[in-house]
Amino acid sequence: MTKTILITGASSGIGRATAKLFAEKGWNVAATMRSPEEESELRERSNLKLYRLDVTKKEHLQNIISQVEDDFASIDVLFNNAGYGAVGAFEKSTEEEVLQQFRVNVFGVMELTREFIPYFKNKGEGMIINTSSVVGRFTIPLYSLYCSSKWALEGFTEALQYELRQFNIRVKMIEPAAIKTDFHGRSLMVFENDSVKGYEKMEKNILSGMRKRNEKASGPEVVAETVWKAANDGSQKLRYPTGKGAGAVLFARKILPTSWFNKMVLKQQNR
Repeated sequence: MTKTILITGASSGIGRATAKLFAEKGWNVAATMRSPEEESELRERSNLKLYRLDVTKKEHLQNIISQVEDDFASIDVLFNNAGYGAVGAFEKSTEEEVLQQFRVNVFGVMELTREFIPYFKNKGEGMIINTSSVVGRFTIPLYSLYCSSKWALEGFTEALQYELRQFNIRVKMIEPAAIKTDFHGRSLMVFENDSVKGYEKMEKNILSGMRKRNEKASGPEVVAETVWKAANDGSQKLRYPTGKGAGAVLFARKILPTSWFNKMVLKQQNR
């Protein structure tokens, strides 16, 4: 029987590349996005269908499983990929900006996962894959909100795997390094507050450096291949680092004293 994956945030970047790859490999793909009416290319694939889904709207989350079942009978894998980065000096952020970062990157994942757990339990099997980040295991300046949202996702996912293993539901995480997507374009929200001073040099160095790193990074296809591996390797493996330098930086974070690793981060900041 043909398997089906539901992907959130499929309009661009990692979600879009993953939708195309799984469709090419013969899976049914439920590609969800906030504005499916604006999508044209993905509509050309017979085994890929578009659905409207805003992960911050409960009514969307509650109805998506039945909508996909009407087209594809069942769902085998949930890929929680929707997300964005809210960056800048934390002092510049507003309460609403903080809440929105967590609504999308954390609470949306949690709420959609809550809908899928009983569904997969009734099926007797299933898989949940969450898009985290290498900065879910270390931090960089100006990314306090984004990093903390991914740290929260790491903790949630790691704990959830223990709870759901007894139901034959596997839980996994994809941890991309810098990937050449529009993350530093439309998916990046930079705090604007001219009344807060003192961060100008840091913002110039860090944000311009991250944009340059993003331009030289691997494309989203490398992450899509990692999602394919996670969905099909038959293992209980939890974490899948992906992209240039992902494994190396996480290994360095693991073996180096924290003070040494922090010096590496500060060196990058002061370039």
